[in-house]
Amino acid sequence: MAGKHARWASMQDVAKEAGVSPQTVSRVSNGSEAVKPDTRDRVQQAMQKLGYRPNFAGRALKHGRFKNVGVAMFNMNTYGNMSLLQGITDCAVSHGYATTVLTMDPHEGHPLQHAVEQMKNLPVDGVILVLEQRVSDFAGFIPPKDLPVILITEGPADHCPTIDDDQYGCASTATDYLLSKGHKTVYHIAGPQHSQAAVSRQRGWKDALLQQGKSVPDVIQGDWNADSGFEAGRRLAQDPQCTAIFASNDQMAYGAMQGIINAGKRVPEDISIVGVDDSLRGLVPNLTLSTMRLHFSEIATTAFSMVLQACEGNSPEVGVKKVIAAELVERASVRDVN
Repeated sequence: MAGKHARWASMQDVAKEAGVSPQTVSRVSNGSEAVKPDTRDRVQQAMQKLGYRPNFAGRALKHGRFKNVGVAMFNMNTYGNMSLLQGITDCAVSHGYATTVLTMDPHEGHPLQHAVEQMKNLPVDGVILVLEQRVSDFAGFIPPKDLPVILITEGPADHCPTIDDDQYGCASTATDYLLSKGHKTVYHIAGPQHSQAAVSRQRGWKDALLQQGKSVPDVIQGDWNADSGFEAGRRLAQDPQCTAIFASNDQMAYGAMQGIINAGKRVPEDISIVGVDDSLRGLVPNLTLSTMRLHFSEIATTAFSMVLQACEGNSPEVGVKKVIAAELVERASVRDVN
């Protein structure tokens, strides 16, 4: 029965099956309290039997909203993006909202505009765009007037409110921390250059060294994965000048630790190391890696709050970026050589 009617069941079909009026089916669909519990149960059973799905447009006309927020990102496999998505969906559920997720195409000529155009055709009240990569149409992007857009990105943007971790600040703080322990300079294992976060962290590391009059070693290029960190660690273990490393994320930092040990040196006795994100907590037993903890949950919660305010007509100020500071977590991968 359900298979036969799944595509075509109407409100009238449900009303007939449940022995009620179409208005009662509408009230149940919209979550109205003005329906007796036994009637609601009967209607819901009929909906399930017939495969009926409430009409989103009808709900929006009644309530003024779809109660649904769109999220678009290039990649759902990274720790940061997975954490952001989890935080946004958790926040949405707590406010009675659903979440529609869209994967953006990095090869699309105008990825921002394309993603928003796709979202405009879906039942969403607002959109959160996670821009971990640089996009060609960022500078000229103008969001539609009838669809609030919040950017999680490096910013600020001229036409949209933005929020992100302090990518630059977390790197400069980590570098300053290592220098404060007496290291003459700090080597860097960078993330992929298409990543805005990686570029900002590299800039923060370099500027911190220059501001203290330290030499800037050649960057070791990584790809966010532990294997690239392992190879970088083996390589840096051969450099007698290297006593401290700042890696752009914890996977590469942990890989570098293993590479250093594999090359016959010790962490932190021979080489100190600090990562970024605190993604290995609870995954690696007896975790000794010091790191800059990023607060993805706070970013997600703030982004959802911003889009919700915009849906209510209280749009946050454009051109100003909200920044969430990182937190230094000291464990046992750094040695004081003063």
